[in-house]
Amino acid sequence: MEELFTLKDLLVKGDVTGALVIVEELTEMSRNDIIKTIRSYAVILLLHLIKQQAENRTTRSWEVSIRNSVLEIQRENKRRKAGGYYLAPEELLEILAEAYLNASNEASLEVEEGRYEAEELEKLVNREEIINRALTLILPGESS
Repeated sequence: MEELFTLKDLLVKGDVTGALVIVEELTEMSRNDIIKTIRSYAVILLLHLIKQQAENRTTRSWEVSIRNSVLEIQRENKRRKAGGYYLAPEELLEILAEAYLNASNEASLEVEEGRYEAEELEKLVNREEIINRALTLILPGESS
């Protein structure tokens, strides 16, 4: 909120250069919030994809969680007024790769009732396949 007051003051004073610096800061803050939200949903999405692959089964609850996570990622990534997307497919792939470790740690508590440590679980699943599946779900109709 402080940035908005500063921006207003700079504009009133005619300091366009200073105002543009504040606008850039606000843009970066907004983008970081979007990335953080997408990453949170990516962890949930990957968690359930890991569980599906590790246990070679699915549940209705997992399916719903996967669909909801995909929808939230798609919503968060869409630019409403300007059109387009905040994050390109390559950036989404990077976020999925970063979120995978958290998802794997979470999955180690849930797969077969916590039977595996995260490192053991990693040997049971195909990390690249899971990440690519997540990206395909997020970007339907695009090749990834």
